[in-house]
Amino acid sequence: MKIAVFSSKSYDRRFLASAMDGKEMDCTFFEPRLTVETAPLARDHDVVCAFVHDIVSAEVIDVFHSFGIKLLALRCAGFNNVDLKAAAEAGMTVMRVPAYSPYAVAEHACGMILELNRKYYRAYNRIRENNFSLEGLVGFDLHGKTVGVIGTGIIGECFIRIMQGFGCHVLAHDVYEKEELKKNGVKYVPLEDVFAQSDIISLHCPLLESTKHLIRAETITQLKKGVMLINTSRGGLIDTPAAIDGIKSGIIGHLGLDVYEEEEGVFFEDLSSEVIIDDNLMRLTTFPNVLITSHQAFFTKEALMNIAETTVKNILDFQSGADSDNVVTL
Repeated sequence: MKIAVFSSKSYDRRFLASAMDGKEMDCTFFEPRLTVETAPLARDHDVVCAFVHDIVSAEVIDVFHSFGIKLLALRCAGFNNVDLKAAAEAGMTVMRVPAYSPYAVAEHACGMILELNRKYYRAYNRIRENNFSLEGLVGFDLHGKTVGVIGTGIIGECFIRIMQGFGCHVLAHDVYEKEELKKNGVKYVPLEDVFAQSDIISLHCPLLESTKHLIRAETITQLKKGVMLINTSRGGLIDTPAAIDGIKSGIIGHLGLDVYEEEEGVFFEDLSSEVIIDDNLMRLTTFPNVLITSHQAFFTKEALMNIAETTVKNILDFQSGADSDNVVTL
């Protein structure tokens, strides 16, 4: 079986090669993102393996259909970049990796909180310049603070348990409430209460029509002044210009972003020798109370191994006709 892997980096090649060892699979690794322009690279392949920033539009699917490709194997959990209707009409199966390491993402969110609160990045740079002053580095105790968690799926639940370990009070909001979390002291409340009462808010929900720009001008006015906002989920949950205004007004006291609404073509790439034309992103990097990482939350050895192994299993299940819970349907 010949597999075209798009948006491939060195770590993709390493972990996928390991997972495919001993199996009848022949991979071609393409560095470019999947777009309508690069889709023809998949000619003479049986499977396309795509990542979170690849654009699997109706036009791209038409190209794959003309090549006789029947499987799109996503090596990520999200699938909002795929035209599922077009895939279904073309008879193409779409499979994903629904979970790889919830601990990786939850721990990264926690790390962003500590980094922003205790200003480790500023202290590190000061010491390298022989500046041992503590001026401007004051933080706050996490113990006793109220943490709002929007989305209590597997990752959100892991994050909650970490925050409870710090002695935080947890407010949660989700359309599905978990009884086990309630028994352990988590209080489910309306979204407005999460906004109004939380010292820290962490987003762990999917990007849907109902959650797009969950944080926007209207909802930012409901936030507790000085709140710390963390997003390791999907960039589209936050309206960036509104967030910038929230920082300038002091309502958002700290902002941690591992995802960004316009990150395609920027995150995962080395653009150190180029001019970045995204004014909002560049504006965010100028604020001392904003921390941005490049969609890094998932990036652990365990997660990469799980992604590779699940992707390979998805391909083998499709080949053998086995049932799989990882098939994405409309």
